[in-house]
Amino acid sequence: MHPNAQTLTRFYTAFAALDADTMATCYAEDATFNDPAFSLQGQREISGMWHMLCAATLAKNRADWRLEFRDVRADDQTGQAHWEAHYRFSVSNRLVHNLIEADFTFNPQGQIASHTDRFDFWRWSRQALGYGGWVLGWAPYFQKQVRVQTRAALANYLARHP
Repeated sequence: MHPNAQTLTRFYTAFAALDADTMATCYAEDATFNDPAFSLQGQREISGMWHMLCAATLAKNRADWRLEFRDVRADDQTGQAHWEAHYRFSVSNRLVHNLIEADFTFNPQGQIASHTDRFDFWRWSRQALGYGGWVLGWAPYFQKQVRVQTRAALANYLARHP
């Protein structure tokens, strides 16, 4: 297995265990992360996001958490994986099964330089938010509002956990 595929396997194995510390070590200091909810720059923000999400799951909804991953592929520069998260969304207490395709780039040291997760935001919002997600989840302005809220939650978390 390519060393960068080993990095991804280590990352997702840690994620399944809600081990944010190990997840954070997989990223380069100047890494970027993007998905429909977050757009982050640097290991501090990315690590903060994983710590925030893992802590919330451990505190409230550990019994509902499950992560599966497969199709991990990587070479010297890029990588991909498919992963599925099963969890209870803390805001609404609704169960979610999110299907994600992930793309990565790596630095020469084998750390994640960029990480982009793609998922169907409308599908996610219908599960996580119910009727409101069904009605508004397809709209770009709604996704923008979710990004504003997640950015504020992360800023608050990072202020409390420097």
